[in-house]
Amino acid sequence: MKRTILCFTLLLSFTLLSLPLALRSQEKDQIRIAAAADLRFAMDSLLIVFKKTNPALPVTAVYGSSGNFFEQIQNGAPFDLFFSADIDYPRKLREQNKVLGEVMPYGTGQLVIWSKKTDPAQAKMNSLLGKELSKIAIANPAHAPYGKRAEESLRYYKIYDRIKDKLVMGENISQTAQYVTSGAADIGIIALSLALSPSMQQEGGKYWQIPAESHQPLRQGFVLLQHAGGNAGAKLFAGFMDSATATAILKYFGFGER
Repeated sequence: MKRTILCFTLLLSFTLLSLPLALRSQEKDQIRIAAAADLRFAMDSLLIVFKKTNPALPVTAVYGSSGNFFEQIQNGAPFDLFFSADIDYPRKLREQNKVLGEVMPYGTGQLVIWSKKTDPAQAKMNSLLGKELSKIAIANPAHAPYGKRAEESLRYYKIYDRIKDKLVMGENISQTAQYVTSGAADIGIIALSLALSPSMQQEGGKYWQIPAESHQPLRQGFVLLQHAGGNAGAKLFAGFMDSATATAILKYFGFGER
């Protein structure tokens, strides 16, 4: 009886001592991704495919503005990979020695005008000048790459000053899309990748793609961050992004050449 109790006690002690190590190991295997909001639907599809071939690897993605993520990562946010709508953000992190390896391009973003109230394909950029439109949504140019490019296009076509009082700013391009789908804005400039998503197609809106020559290219890239050191799963996901499957998914959601 004493021997049984002793064995149980030793086993319990070993389990309790091993538990923190197991938790740390599990924590280390977690793959945390910070992704630009325009990637929401494409990344969700990428994760589904990745998890089918790597079911034991827990991976999660958080979506937001690239500029905000850049600041968070500079301040030590525990992400393993950073997918930015502006490739310059991960390049700056590399200059600050906060990454592992090279910055990898994954596509080029495209801008569209989207609305439920009007068909932007009819008047194109001038569709933003309609007197019946009271609110026009764009992403905040201060930290959202799509917002910066939207403002560039508006200035290129010399209509920025004519509509600036109607502009409402989304925190990121995903929130900007929510403004136009919810009716909080009458029309907006959003990412083609969101306009092509099943949920937005069900909204019944229409869109017109803004010519790329009206703004600087939306070159997008990702990078492994310092937090991913020793995380084999994060490196595996980075390699998956170079696969034909990942390329096809990004193309399906409207991302241009890398």
